[in-house]
Amino acid sequence: MKFFNCILLLGLCIGCGEKKEMKSITGNSNEIVKLMTLDPGHFHAALVHKTMYGNVDSTVYVFAPEGPEVKDFLNEISTYNSRAEMPTNWNVASYLGDDYLDRMISRRPGHVMVVAGKNSKKIDYVLEAVKAGLNVYADKPLVIDQEGFKKLKQAFKIAKAKGVMIYDIMTERFESTTRMQKHIATLPNIFGELIEGTIEEPAISKESVHHFFKYVSGRPLVRPPWFFDINEEGEGLVDVTTHLVDLVQWEAFPSEIIDTTEIEMLSAKRWPTILTTTEFKKVTGLESFPTFLEKDIIDNKLNVFCNGEMNYKIRGKHAKVSVIWNYRAPEGTGDTHYSIMRGTKSNLIIKQGEEENFKPTLYIEVLNKLNFEEELNDALTNEIAGLFPGTSADKLSSSVWRINIPDEFKIGHEAHFAQVTQNYLDYLKAGEMPQWEVPNMITKYYTTIKAYTMAKANE
Repeated sequence: MKFFNCILLLGLCIGCGEKKEMKSITGNSNEIVKLMTLDPGHFHAALVHKTMYGNVDSTVYVFAPEGPEVKDFLNEISTYNSRAEMPTNWNVASYLGDDYLDRMISRRPGHVMVVAGKNSKKIDYVLEAVKAGLNVYADKPLVIDQEGFKKLKQAFKIAKAKGVMIYDIMTERFESTTRMQKHIATLPNIFGELIEGTIEEPAISKESVHHFFKYVSGRPLVRPPWFFDINEEGEGLVDVTTHLVDLVQWEAFPSEIIDTTEIEMLSAKRWPTILTTTEFKKVTGLESFPTFLEKDIIDNKLNVFCNGEMNYKIRGKHAKVSVIWNYRAPEGTGDTHYSIMRGTKSNLIIKQGEEENFKPTLYIEVLNKLNFEEELNDALTNEIAGLFPGTSADKLSSSVWRINIPDEFKIGHEAHFAQVTQNYLDYLKAGEMPQWEVPNMITKYYTTIKAYTMAKANE
């Protein structure tokens, strides 16, 4: 057993011999939440701690195998603590060893397991946590294959019986432009109703473009080599698409329960992004491809199946989701998002290209122009002002309007982690989640796994 960068609190000691029984926090609004981070292999684990929370204990309990990933996590926490602007004051109690999972389960110094790392292991971590009566706060995706999906359904049953919560970190619900698109889609005078659509022109479509080389917290992101192993990370169709499928459900049918029987997968495909050894070194620091990636190397180049596209119906409405990974974004750009919701009166379109200075921007493409400007101004004054005060609209042409959300609401991807974490903490305080959250999580992963299975079968 090895401790480092560790604060030992004798009454809650991770390494001591006395086992402490955990008291459930769900439904107890006065109890302080204690977080345990398990095997942090992805930088999202650290982003959860970029902000302090009023009802969260300042000690972070970390259980992990020794290695560069946990060191990166601990270094990131140290950076947050020492930054000049709004520093955090996390204390870290770390246990490093091969029996990290057993140690966390047996000692349980916290109430909530936070996990962001190898997706191949995540569902097993989740299962063990809920069996022990622990709440789970996990980075997406929870599962990457059919076997994992079976375990997920089992985990939700156990969690319900134990009275604990499983929640995946859906940061994209807090992006201001997406929230605005969702909100306007509920305004019948402006949007009308969501059309049925076709495969060529889906009722709702979302495309996400990502990059292996990027900056996080102001520094180049170093990715672990396993990130490029589809057996560990999962393919694109089951990874980033988790966010997009979630948004389709959340925007098209807000606060409604979507059953798996209401999903009809129509088509799905997958393709690789090809990396040279030089590019791989740039993002991992390794001089060559490790042996576990040999299965994906062709002509000394790594083929990463991180791209995918699915066309499906959800409650009879056509939907399209696609994800694309490039090596590096052009200078001054970054990850981008495109989305369209087609209504009977207008289309709501999010673009993030050069014209938008690579910042997500919402446009309204008017189909029924009768009294539209009057209706839009009324909505800006009333319903929209209640969501994002100060929002305005520019008329770009006779049929196109740009919605201008004040910059104060455009806080960026990293800051969304604090928002979704606080949302989860509110659920814990209330002792329950909205009735649609769990069934829609199950349907979300049913959809991604269905697409992956179809894409593989079609090759």
